[in-house]
Amino acid sequence: MDWRDYISSDPGICHGRACIKGTRVMVTVILDNLAGGHSAEEIISSYPSVTREGVQAALYYAAELARERSVPLAR
Repeated sequence: MDWRDYISSDPGICHGRACIKGTRVMVTVILDNLAGGHSAEEIISSYPSVTREGVQAALYYAAELARERSVPLAR
C-alpha cells in the first residue's frame, strides 16, 4: 500500500494538516483513536467517510514520519 493514495494535504482543508483523502478527518484523529485503543471498525463507525484502507494508510504515514525524525526518549 502506498499511503500517498489515501492521504492528502491541502492548505484550504484543516489548515493543511494531513487528512484522509476526500474527507476532513485528520490523520492525527485516526492515530489518536488507535492509540486510545479503538479498533479500525470503531473508527470507521465514528467517521463513515473513512475506509479501512484510510486507517491503514494513517499507520503507514506515521511509520514514515518515525523513520524521518528522532524523538528523544530519555527522561
